[in-house]
Amino acid sequence: MFDVSRVQKELTECNRDKAISGVSIALYEGGSDLSHLRGTITGPVSTPYEGGTFLIDIQLPSGYPFEPPKMQFITKVWHPNISSQNGAICLDILKDQWSPALTLKTALVSLQALLSAPEPDDPQDAVVAKQYLQEYPTFVATARYWTEAFARTSVAIEEKVRRLVEMGFPEDLVKSTLDSVNGDENLALEKLCSS
Repeated sequence: MFDVSRVQKELTECNRDKAISGVSIALYEGGSDLSHLRGTITGPVSTPYEGGTFLIDIQLPSGYPFEPPKMQFITKVWHPNISSQNGAICLDILKDQWSPALTLKTALVSLQALLSAPEPDDPQDAVVAKQYLQEYPTFVATARYWTEAFARTSVAIEEKVRRLVEMGFPEDLVKSTLDSVNGDENLALEKLCSS
């Protein structure tokens, strides 16, 4: 079993300066399980990810901090080192370069740095890496489009909530449903109609 007090301390430390660092961590879906967390990182300035808010699923193995956390992007992102299909991440500190001296905040800040400095020669998504290397302007345009479509939450989510509430669904249910489908309005409507 992982060290609960260390994880609690890491959550406090990470969230203390989230306005400055651009990263934060919360319990997943308002639960109480410290082994399943949700990280948030803001897109770095002067990148195609600027203005986006990216959600990361964090699973802590029983051997944490001696084993790395398992992290995966929930928010769809167009990046050579992140799978455009399932959000899997290719980052050395989440694999063989992990050290117990590192923290969840360190890992999230490293993900934020990865958004700024892709490593197309060690890709997770070969299609994106090829585009990055051979058609850079197209890569930038696609990454910006994906950021606008999937990672711009505040205004877009409020608008989606308003539209779904106007259809007669309760606001709390709309928000939780949108959250469960990562802001996809069509999927949320399907779920709302089927429940």
